[in-house]
Amino acid sequence: MDIATIGGLVAGAGLIVAAILTGGSITMFIDVPSVLMVVGGSIAALFISFPMGNVAGMAKVMKKAMFYDAEDPTEVITKMVGYAERARKEGMLALEEDSESEPDKFLAKGLRLAVDGTDPQLLSRIMETDLSALEARHGEGRALFDQLGALAPAFGMIGTLVGLVQMLANLSDPSSIGAGMAVALLTTFYGSVIANLVAIPIAGKLKARSEEEMHSREMIIEGIMSIQSGDSPRIVQEKLKSYLTPMQQTTLVAK
Repeated sequence: MDIATIGGLVAGAGLIVAAILTGGSITMFIDVPSVLMVVGGSIAALFISFPMGNVAGMAKVMKKAMFYDAEDPTEVITKMVGYAERARKEGMLALEEDSESEPDKFLAKGLRLAVDGTDPQLLSRIMETDLSALEARHGEGRALFDQLGALAPAFGMIGTLVGLVQMLANLSDPSSIGAGMAVALLTTFYGSVIANLVAIPIAGKLKARSEEEMHSREMIIEGIMSIQSGDSPRIVQEKLKSYLTPMQQTTLVAK
């Protein structure tokens, strides 16, 4: 569970509600037609922009941003060094059993290819292709929220224009102008909240998650290539340490 993402969403919503309550009643900011205009319009436009399956899977993508736990890169190095030690002592074939029990499917695939004696260049190309496909899938999920961040304010403005037209059409009753203007502006408010509290931050978090996972996968490829070439466990560790920040390197040494 990502406490930062969940905490940020809760804190942001709480602060907005608190600000509203200090100036009046929250019921002033509830308007069903405005919600339908912004939320419904944005979702409809997403279906136009993306395949139905992508839009239907938005909840899963958001869940990944909120509940995904990135693997500690120092743990990846520790695991790769362990495999290098076993390969050095018992031979590459000893890793076949590890490839079957390894929970990380990407790492397990790399181990199997190495055990099978796959040409290093071919092994690297296969793993890099998997990596590119993974990055493309991540990009598709992130694009949904980037688009939502652009669409929600736009539909908020459309709703405001609709409200203004309706208000101006009833200028014969001056007492209704204030209330009509308030309702018209609510769609802009909804669109801004959806974009700036939900869509754009979630897209940013998905980008960060993708970069973390890609970084971890690149370490795995480097580690497998090093093990296959017969490098010692110490050399494997030194190669992979270059992927770490100074603080992470200190943590690795302390283990």
